[in-house]
Amino acid sequence: MAGPQAADVLGRVTLVTGKEEYLNERTVRAVRQAVRAHDPDAELAESQAAELSLATLGEMAAPSLFSSIRCVVVRNLENLPDESVDGLLAYAGAPVEDVALVLVHGGGQKGSGVLTKLRKLRTVTEAKSGELKASEFPSFVVSEVRTHGSTIDNEAANHLIQAVGQDLRSLAAAASQLASDFPGEALTVEKVKQYFGGRAEAKSFAVADAAFWGRRHVALEELRWALDAGTPAVLVTSAFAGGARGLARYMSAPRGMKDFDLAREVGVPPWKLRTIRDQSRGWSDAGIARAIRAVARADADIKGAASDASYTLERLVLTVTGLRDQR
Repeated sequence: MAGPQAADVLGRVTLVTGKEEYLNERTVRAVRQAVRAHDPDAELAESQAAELSLATLGEMAAPSLFSSIRCVVVRNLENLPDESVDGLLAYAGAPVEDVALVLVHGGGQKGSGVLTKLRKLRTVTEAKSGELKASEFPSFVVSEVRTHGSTIDNEAANHLIQAVGQDLRSLAAAASQLASDFPGEALTVEKVKQYFGGRAEAKSFAVADAAFWGRRHVALEELRWALDAGTPAVLVTSAFAGGARGLARYMSAPRGMKDFDLAREVGVPPWKLRTIRDQSRGWSDAGIARAIRAVARADADIKGAASDASYTLERLVLTVTGLRDQR
């Protein structure tokens, strides 16, 4: 899908809504690219909604000595102070023509009143990014591969999802890598296995599964196999994130649902539901909440300044296995 042009975003407001952070960030990046393509010297500004006032918005939108073209991104719109609502709505109703304003709302009910009012303005274009259902991940992979000039069939796409997990950022990176190394070719199961196969028990999701079972020694062994086989650290944290997310959704799902409906509610294939059901018997809501925070911290370390990824992942395994059965 082609990205927006400068005319689509300058002098307008792009409202980005939904819980899927990766898709939200992709929209933000597309708006910035459109502005920079129009004017390479365009300035980029960013703010948290909690810190936004009409004065600060005016400062960010004001032209500089170097360029009058600007892209202003306001994140976490749900945290916009009540006293700033009227000012933002006034600006959004008559945006500066040389400014592309992007408002990012992370989903949920908080701040929904502001969203309702923004959606009524003709100057506002909304880009929604709902969380993908399990059945939608193969289509996402197919689309990602196609943007890089290659093709992939559903079987190979499903194999990639099982190997990498249901983290969109990791799936997009994997699709990009495959398409880059097999330019213009059809990506088959064999090609996927070539990059993301290896010992089945050494894959990132095997490490996460063992950890959420509370099998500390097994998880550490699987982690060593995975890292020795060249599995990227970010895929391991993605697998942990998917495991924690699946457990949290399962434990909060309404009781009495049929397995097919429950799998859709949890966001996993039906075959994965039995594993999650069995794993959940050793977890409390508080334990899962702590595990989610531990995964987020490890993922940030891996993508940030962590000098020893293996140490970070070992610490994650020890933390998660230690949280199981804690009440």
